[in-house]
Amino acid sequence: MKVVDTPLNDVKIIEPKKFGDERGFFMETFRDDWFKQNCANVTFVQDNHSKSQQGILRGLHYQLEHTQGKLVRVTSGTVFDVAIDMRASSSTFGQWFGLELSADNGKQLWVPAGFAHGFYVISDTAEFVYKCTDYYHPESEVSIKYDDRTLNIPWPLLNKTAPSLSNKDLNGVDFNTAPKFA
Repeated sequence: MKVVDTPLNDVKIIEPKKFGDERGFFMETFRDDWFKQNCANVTFVQDNHSKSQQGILRGLHYQLEHTQGKLVRVTSGTVFDVAIDMRASSSTFGQWFGLELSADNGKQLWVPAGFAHGFYVISDTAEFVYKCTDYYHPESEVSIKYDDRTLNIPWPLLNKTAPSLSNKDLNGVDFNTAPKFA
């Protein structure tokens, strides 16, 4: 596996090696000792898997308690994935990074605790898998508006149509009023 730094402190792109022939392919997507040595010394406690239709945007979420680091990847389809640094003491505070994750490119994104995270489904459907360093804690979850003017994220919205959002995300907060980490 190869690690690629991003413009955000501590956020990493992981590019697994894919081995294939006419029968299909094989790739190692996670190995604990390698991850701890090359990305972050964390322990994953929960795996999640979602399937979403084209035009759905999930996020931008983070938890104030039971903060989660997430290792994310797509097993079917394509998404535009975004991480935002919510750590007030970080030199990249308030900055975001986005990239396309797909089953074809096999890339993964390491999003440490202290970052908001979300994704937009570009393909007809997408299956999204992520490992988390802490358990889901809905009582402390925050959702930032996907179209926040301060962040100004250029989501690749199909036909420039507003994305499909959950009620939680429809009622998200502005970045400027969102709680930050120290």
